[in-house]
Amino acid sequence: MILLTNDDGFYAPGIQALRTGLAPLTEVLLVAPESEQSAVGHAITLSNPLKVRKVEEEGQLIGYAVNGTPADCVKIAVTELLDTPPEMVISGINQGGNLGTCAIYSGTVSAATEAAIMGLPAIAVSLNSWESQDFSAAVEFVKVLYPMVIAKGLPQGVSLNVNVPAVPRDRIKGVVVTRQGKSRVIETFDKRVNPRNETYYWLAGEMKFDEVEKGTDCEMVEEGYISVTPIHFDLTHFQALETLKEWNLDF
Repeated sequence: MILLTNDDGFYAPGIQALRTGLAPLTEVLLVAPESEQSAVGHAITLSNPLKVRKVEEEGQLIGYAVNGTPADCVKIAVTELLDTPPEMVISGINQGGNLGTCAIYSGTVSAATEAAIMGLPAIAVSLNSWESQDFSAAVEFVKVLYPMVIAKGLPQGVSLNVNVPAVPRDRIKGVVVTRQGKSRVIETFDKRVNPRNETYYWLAGEMKFDEVEKGTDCEMVEEGYISVTPIHFDLTHFQALETLKEWNLDF
């Protein structure tokens, strides 16, 4: 059984397209946030109870909507809702790319990372567009990728971050295994005043790619390739680790 989750919400078109595409091939179950949880990163819910609502379609259980984060969904699915662990976890298909360092903010990527922490093979899948809802190429690629992941496995703690260009299938140039590029959000805030004369701010930043070197996810997706990036939750910088060992940190 494949566990599907996301950060766009249970009824988002991306996860529903994925469910429709995979259902004829394998058993799937959705456990996803009840409402959109984009850019929540790897947050988990500690101060409030999690509420889980069964969702049925034509009298058949299709999954559970959870009032929590994507990482919450993976945790509660594996530990409480499922009798046995899933074969793997697929997070997505996300509306909008999760490229470069912006993947740190992504609830979609974090759900796959949480699965990897729990010892499950996992992939995160994103369509690199905020407008297009043609998820067909992404679904077709997942159909190819997921049985390979199950058959071959992934290294301990590793998940795959997949980004698909928002172009027709015949314009996708191929699939490239990439490293994570460098990107950042140029933060700008739209300052507004509500009817009670209270000031509030709306984040209106845009993505900027700082790295154009070949082989990065940012570059390859921009050129029309599907990028597949192996990622890991260990954030240690090992070169800096050796440098710091030479410091005199006694006090």
